[in-house]
Amino acid sequence: MKKNHVSIGLINPKDTQNVGSVLRAIGCYQANDVYFTGNRYEYALKHNTDTHNAGRSSLISKVDSMVEARDQNMPEGTKIVCVELVEGAIPLPDYQHPENALYVFGPEDGNLKQSIVNAADEVVYIPTVGCMNLAATVNVLLYDRLAKTQHIEGSDDLIRESRDNNNHLKVRL
Repeated sequence: MKKNHVSIGLINPKDTQNVGSVLRAIGCYQANDVYFTGNRYEYALKHNTDTHNAGRSSLISKVDSMVEARDQNMPEGTKIVCVELVEGAIPLPDYQHPENALYVFGPEDGNLKQSIVNAADEVVYIPTVGCMNLAATVNVLLYDRLAKTQHIEGSDDLIRESRDNNNHLKVRL
């Protein structure tokens, strides 16, 4: 069975905690990697001692362009999917995820540029009242993809593998 390729693209992120949470999300949802543009994240890393290791992860790379990142690093046919509150976008509950995708998210304090929206194969939005935090948005998108495109056998074994080592809770029958 062929494994799909899933990448996250962050346009000029500024918050190291959000990026760290995105890195955690790609591990939880078995995505492949994270790409980012701009200089704010690297600047923030230099001034935040708690996140230096996250910034050195082999799963995150700086790029000049998400289109170039897709063309150089991902399987042929990978779709660019912008995730943003954009008029005319597809609501996430109605969206069918492509096999291979680069999901692109705007900065925490702004939105995507029209040029990346124009370059996208598809544009989706999460129908909330107001906008969500960057890391929360990535988690919701990746969960939606998982729920729609893969079957994970729900079992106590999966729970034991995934939970904290100190968690030994059981449902009382």
